[in-house]
Amino acid sequence: MRTATAIGLITIGMLWQGATGAEAQTCQPDGEVQFLCGPVSPEDLAPVPQSPWVIVSSMVDEGHLYLADIRDHRSTVIFPTDTSRPRHDITRYGACPGPVSRQFRPHGLNLHPGDSGRHTLYVVGHGEREAIEVFEVDMDGAAPTLTWVGCAVAPEELGLNSVVALPEGGFAATSPQTGDVWEWSSDSGWSRVPGSEDIGPNGLEISRDGQWFYVGGYGDQALIRLSRGRTPIQKEAVAVGFHIDNVRWGPGETLFAAGHLGPTRAAIGECIRQRQCDGVTSRVAQIDLATFTAEEIVRYPSNNLLILGTVAIQVGDEIWVGGVADGDRIARFPAP
Repeated sequence: MRTATAIGLITIGMLWQGATGAEAQTCQPDGEVQFLCGPVSPEDLAPVPQSPWVIVSSMVDEGHLYLADIRDHRSTVIFPTDTSRPRHDITRYGACPGPVSRQFRPHGLNLHPGDSGRHTLYVVGHGEREAIEVFEVDMDGAAPTLTWVGCAVAPEELGLNSVVALPEGGFAATSPQTGDVWEWSSDSGWSRVPGSEDIGPNGLEISRDGQWFYVGGYGDQALIRLSRGRTPIQKEAVAVGFHIDNVRWGPGETLFAAGHLGPTRAAIGECIRQRQCDGVTSRVAQIDLATFTAEEIVRYPSNNLLILGTVAIQVGDEIWVGGVADGDRIARFPAP
């Protein structure tokens, strides 16, 4: 395993400052850090290609999918709505028992670009069933609309977290509960990815050619590069110094690994459940895939504005960071 090289650390170190009710309502900045307010527990973010929109997962029991506008930094619920209607694709998702309920607790997201303004959105859903819920994203109108089209219910032993589309169709997903990565296709169903046993995965991305997985090693505090469809299996890691939650593409051949760190592993759970967050920070590292080195670009202490960071994407000249624990905003950091 290779050790990370830290280059030009940019630390945004704000002191704990509890937001007043008025500040929360008006979405006031915290120094250089601005916010997009509204989505509750915005665990993951999926930019819609060639558009001003970002889809946001609200990871609560009766969670929603939100649509955030990068132009005015407002958000609205996109699913479920009063006009949401399912269209079950039984050819591809015939084993799916039926449409998702309002109790689907959306978690990880991945948007796979398609043709003619039709994209596919994969959503990790918990709640009434553990499954990947699949939506068609329609770009014909003034704003995107979502139509549920199917699902893949996970085997009973799995507990899913992140999902990514595969170039040839289907998807892969991490299962922290079993410590491995799984693939799904409409032809063969679920199968474990060779070499992913006991990898301790959380976030997940895939190379553009589909030959490598990039896995957020939560316990190892490292980004793991795992070969796909290759014998012998190849695996290497670059340390980032914090627990990686989600992994997303950055500019060029770079990745953003977002997550958090506390004085102990137990401190993360205390921060989520009890709001005891002393010493807990949200972190983002940018990984250069050519050199396989990591540079930390965001460090922000837990507060009432961003309780626990989980995902990072670049939007223009900002790094957007989502979080959990019933926070109600996305943090917007200046990009390095």
